[in-house]
Amino acid sequence: MISTALTDLWYGFGVALEPHNVMWCFIGVFVGNMVGVLPGMGPLATISILLPLTFGIKPVGAILMLAGVFYGAQYGGAICSILLNLPCHPPHAVTCLDGFPLTKKGRGGAALGITIISSFVGASWGITEMIFLSPILVVVALKFGPAEICSLMLLGLLAGSTLARGSPLKGVAMTVCGLLIGIVGSDIETGTPRFTFGIPNLFDGVEIVALALGLFGIAEFMKSVNQLSEVDTKYTNVKLKDLRPTREEFRRALPAMFRGTLIGSLCALIPGTGPTIASFVSYATEKKISKTPELFGTGMIEGVACPEASTHSSVQGDFIPTMSLGIPGDAVMALILGALMIQGIVPGPQLISEHPDIFWGLIASFWIGNIILVVLNVPMIGLWVKLLTIPYKYLYPSAMFFVCIGVYSTNNDMFQVGEVVIIGIVGYILLLLDFHPAPVLLGFVLGPRFEENFRRAMLISRGDILVFIKHPISAVFIFMCVLLIVMQIYVRLRPPKVLATNIVLATDRKASEAAE
Repeated sequence: MISTALTDLWYGFGVALEPHNVMWCFIGVFVGNMVGVLPGMGPLATISILLPLTFGIKPVGAILMLAGVFYGAQYGGAICSILLNLPCHPPHAVTCLDGFPLTKKGRGGAALGITIISSFVGASWGITEMIFLSPILVVVALKFGPAEICSLMLLGLLAGSTLARGSPLKGVAMTVCGLLIGIVGSDIETGTPRFTFGIPNLFDGVEIVALALGLFGIAEFMKSVNQLSEVDTKYTNVKLKDLRPTREEFRRALPAMFRGTLIGSLCALIPGTGPTIASFVSYATEKKISKTPELFGTGMIEGVACPEASTHSSVQGDFIPTMSLGIPGDAVMALILGALMIQGIVPGPQLISEHPDIFWGLIASFWIGNIILVVLNVPMIGLWVKLLTIPYKYLYPSAMFFVCIGVYSTNNDMFQVGEVVIIGIVGYILLLLDFHPAPVLLGFVLGPRFEENFRRAMLISRGDILVFIKHPISAVFIFMCVLLIVMQIYVRLRPPKVLATNIVLATDRKASEAAE
């Protein structure tokens, strides 16, 4: 098995090292690193804007670029958190707790150096995990029937909605909205229009490009445009020599780095968790096992190494269920899944055998992209920080321009431009009401496939709903769904632990300070 995996990986490097694929990988990680620094952007909005560009790119190059944006953004987000106390993206909110105190002590460069090392270690482990776990999952998944696939998708939908930010009930409501939007258009089996309201343009359904650009382009920018102030860059004068940590700092960071990597890789295997939850769990664990937990929040190098390693390990591991089972773990993975579908490729158990260039080329590109990121970040930290001084009033109209051009270019249809504007306004209202739109995309992508497999299961069982618990594998997934719901109810009814409360309060304080 190991020799086969290494042979396939060697083939993947042959695909990833083709000049045009290296170029798309570089563009992805460069753009991802840049938007990771900019507040109000992030991988979701950026991938949404770049999604129309993938129509003119070969599938391998398109996926390498979008994946590069995703994991590249994590590097840029750490720079803001450590040097500016500005958690631009949720996974890096925990990094602020010890990263910025280290900066005020004059050790911001060392914190960045540890971050680069931790990120590379965590990403490398996540890549290795994907190499060996994905083929095993594929072998198991080939034994799945419609009932098993439907139950697994139900688990992914529940996990993605209940474990998302905010209220679990709001997350479930948003997932249901996504499911309803996903069935707009002509029924696949009968051709009957559904939820089209007599509008012919909706007979083909809502385009994923319009939905993504509306929810994560227009809505997110409208929310951020009046909430950003000028950034204080007095602590950002970091030179290349400052990135080298002391021997003592490295000795303390190394065990935390490996513990965070392990926690992140485990979180990645659970649909719906993602890097945000992984970073919180790893920080809480590190603080609990530390001999000096009272010093966390005052500038502990372990408080930077652990969550950063966990974040990158989780980001790379998120590709395992997405590519091997076709089940996205979060909204970004749902977008990448949608990009594959746009290219006519259905992710799932057949992907490795039918499109080995995409699967193994993507895995090989992870290492290439992470090496590029290390090379980019070491000498260019000053440039990334200067990007924060660009007034948002210039960034916002530029982003809106690319949103409109992007959605129009998909089908040369002005109706979709109006569609994305309406979706953007509705998404903005949802954000104001504290309904995060990420689960909408998850429901939209999985909805049609969930309906299709549910129909097949009902046809095979002649309408017997108990088919989902009669099949052992399906019954296990249903049990996990019930367990997830019970756990959410238990967590809501039980008083929060002091440690978790302190972390959340401290994170909220850092976020509010950055917003002010």
